Amino acid sequence: MPRVKEGKGKAKGTPPPIVVSLQKFLKTYEKHCAGSRTSVCPAIRRDLRSSMASEQSLRRFTLTRPDDSPPRCTRVSLEPLLATIREEHYTAGKELCIWGLQLSNPEIARLSCLLELTGHTACPFTTLEIIDCKMDLWSLGRLGKALQFSGLRSLILDYCRFGNEEIERIFSGLENNKRLQGLSLRYCGLGPGSGPRLGFVISQSAICELHLDGSDLQCSGALALLRPLAEYAEMQGKDPPATAAPSTGNPPQLLHKIKNKKRLTEAGPWIVKLHLADNGIDGKGEEGSLLEFTRILTCLIKHSAHVREIDLGNNVLGEVAAADVLGALRARKTDRLPVLKITVTPQISSDTFRSIWKNSKKSNTTYKKKFTFRRKGRKDQLTRWFLGSRKFDTRLKQDKLNPQRRP
Repeated sequence: MPRVKEGKGKAKGTPPPIVVSLQKFLKTYEKHCAGSRTSVCPAIRRDLRSSMASEQSLRRFTLTRPDDSPPRCTRVSLEPLLATIREEHYTAGKELCIWGLQLSNPEIARLSCLLELTGHTACPFTTLEIIDCKMDLWSLGRLGKALQFSGLRSLILDYCRFGNEEIERIFSGLENNKRLQGLSLRYCGLGPGSGPRLGFVISQSAICELHLDGSDLQCSGALALLRPLAEYAEMQGKDPPATAAPSTGNPPQLLHKIKNKKRLTEAGPWIVKLHLADNGIDGKGEEGSLLEFTRILTCLIKHSAHVREIDLGNNVLGEVAAADVLGALRARKTDRLPVLKITVTPQISSDTFRSIWKNSKKSNTTYKKKFTFRRKGRKDQLTRWFLGSRKFDTRLKQDKLNPQRRP
């Protein structure tokens, strides 16, 4: 669990200031739980005590229902934790993780208010993780509105089942978002109709990492998502920007994003990481849909200097599509674009699968290494050059074990 190391107290036997702060935080949290007649989250209490023992600030709050709690036990609520963060002005918390809870409208309303006040409040969360939680339509709409004004860098909503109307509430809050860079909607029940909406959101926002594993986009939905990305990449390839990227292989826009993480990032239809594993992308849909999807995908691979990782695992692309992907990877390598890590299903020929794997990994270049050592009893200095051979090391070990062999 990531924590920030704090300085220790000066007086011997006096607890460090961070320990005193965490002790006060825990007491305030327990007080708010008692006042709202809700249970204290065991994970929160455990993490706070662990941070006290290590004298480190707690950066990740994980709110979850205990596995062994009886059915009639009072539920774990988000409100006491948020009230404690506001009351104690706790500034070290960066990640808020909520797992497997039924979130009520007041809880989402308080969370939304806290996110909207980012920059003016004492708790600037950068990561919000809501996994396998239940929220009604009003809550999703309220959360979507808060996303427009929040300072979140990463939003994870995995395993939260959404209908068309529910996911639209989230998408509306992501349009023109210049801060959010990572979005994860794995196993959320997205269908082919979400593809065009996702493509538009990516084009109008700063999102550069998209995880959609376990959805049901199929060829049509994935095609609608990739089309604006491929068209933009092809346009950039034909008309490259005047400012060339340095030798590190990072494009100008990506370097701008890396150097200015705390500022608003440039929106545009480009992506760095795209995960579409287990999305039903195969040849069972409309005739020609897989062929068109492959064409758009290979266009993105050939021309995009931004994309670095694509996951298409558990999608039956077929041998023809896999061969096209391999050709695009080779063309990308010829044009000296950054290395692209791509994952495909092994349900293709072993030669094609092996070639894709080799062309999507970084090359391990072997350089000559210079080793200098001085033997005891000798004034001359021996220098050896070798390319990975272990014969020289073996002779050294034998000389150490048998001193009589030394000249």
